[in-house]
Amino acid sequence: MQVIFLSFRVHKYSYTWSLRICFHFELNSLCTWSTPRRWLNLQEYQSKKLMQESGVAVQRFYVADSASEAQEAAKRLDAKEIVLKAQILAGGRGKGVFDSGLKGGVHLTKDPVVVGELAKQMLGFNLTTKQTPKDGVKVNTVMVAEALDISRETYFAILMDRAYNGPVMVGSPQGGMDIEEVAASTPELIFKETIDIIEGLQEEQALRMASNLGFKGSLQRQAADQIKRLYDLFLKVDATQVEINPLGETPEGQVVCFDAKINFDDNAEFRQKAVFAMDDMTESDPTEMEAAKWDLKYIGLDGNIACFVNGAGLAMATCDIIDLHGGKPANFLDLGGGVKERQVYEAFKLLSADPKVEAILVNIFGGIVNCAIIANGITKACRELELKVPLVVRLEGTNVHEAKRILSESGLPITSANDLDDAAQKAVAAIKK
Repeated sequence: MQVIFLSFRVHKYSYTWSLRICFHFELNSLCTWSTPRRWLNLQEYQSKKLMQESGVAVQRFYVADSASEAQEAAKRLDAKEIVLKAQILAGGRGKGVFDSGLKGGVHLTKDPVVVGELAKQMLGFNLTTKQTPKDGVKVNTVMVAEALDISRETYFAILMDRAYNGPVMVGSPQGGMDIEEVAASTPELIFKETIDIIEGLQEEQALRMASNLGFKGSLQRQAADQIKRLYDLFLKVDATQVEINPLGETPEGQVVCFDAKINFDDNAEFRQKAVFAMDDMTESDPTEMEAAKWDLKYIGLDGNIACFVNGAGLAMATCDIIDLHGGKPANFLDLGGGVKERQVYEAFKLLSADPKVEAILVNIFGGIVNCAIIANGITKACRELELKVPLVVRLEGTNVHEAKRILSESGLPITSANDLDDAAQKAVAAIKK
């Protein structure tokens, strides 16, 4: 198996937008897209709660939002050792730093009183990790869990694979580390098992995967049972991925899911109302949240030229060509395909509300998108919002001649561009006047 990961970086900006893209060779890849923001964000304890409800073996845990609650939860656990985890939607918590001075968002202790003292330095304070903004993220909740020893760690995941038009199990006896590193250095330790979506996960498949993960004797049967329960969860919540790293073995002979990442099919929201109601939006950027309401993909950058584009690839190209001509993008905004005039209006509303924006560049290639709809949305937005900054528009594709007529007859100060390069040069020149 060969897995290639490409990272696209909008260079020279403080914000990096990375895409993990897996190209399929031989036995296919291990993952799908990884975007800057999952549409549904669950905290660790929420994922574990879903697993618990499906009979998956996880550590005993409680959730607390005050130091006294955390201390009381530690007493109720009555465990040999307790792990206290700050709950934020970012990785690297263990090596993070709080603005209270406390180092580490994950702590082990045997004393419930210490749990309370540590929680005091976590709750209400910002935790900064390698995946958070520079000022960190405020911690409002902590998870107090039983700490279990792990004698062996494995990796297990179920994910939707386009090459097989259905779910695939992926496992490795090398868990507790980056699965990408395992795939690159020791590909022979990656095992895949396709699941017939009609027939479901078979007993022999679960046992074979448990054996490949290195479970022996009675633990093999126990691991197979956990695998089947995880598949039941995968179907139950309309997941696109359930990743357990590590799926561990304890000295006492238990198979436990110690950490989990669950991705969900956004199109199943109408079926999964209870799950989507758990969405934690407290850490989301308000502008991104407003954009999401109108089905717009928005990411704020630190430049001064707003980008209004359809398609992620075209948006990245637009950001890069602006930079090439000496400008800096103020955002990444993807309209998508089935755009309506109201979305165009709301997009302009978001862009014009950003005080950093000194010019707006519209770059539309109409395939699915009707350029005339974009043009009508633009003219409506310019009039009603009384747009004050220069506007450069490049349109190409479906109904483009009608779109250009609408713009030219609008009487609005809109600068037309022939192509992307021309548009970028005109947008950069507009802010230098």
